Amino acid sequence: MPKLIDMKQLPKTALAYKRTATFTQDSIPPGLLKAHQTKAGTWGKIVVLSGDLVYRILEPSIEEVHLASDDVGIVEPGVRHEVQALGPVSFYVEFCRQTPAE
Repeated sequence: MPKLIDMKQLPKTALAYKRTATFTQDSIPPGLLKAHQTKAGTWGKIVVLSGDLVYRILEPSIEEVHLASDDVGIVEPGVRHEVQALGPVSFYVEFCRQTPAE
């Protein structure tokens, strides 16, 4: 059985550079529902606007995070993961890159 974890944190120097459309349970792209990963150096921030979503980290071991309205899930660079809607949901993903520290 997957374990529940504390959410990862974005590095303090990570800045958003792109955002997806807002997805619902009916419009989640199929690629997000199965194993996928961000590019090296790219972090993802899953922002749940309403409803419930499971964010599942697939490596090095399976970890699950239940995200509800106003919750944020952090996707680390290069880590395989997937999401699963738990009924009606609305969310988007914001992509961030780490900038050099000042």
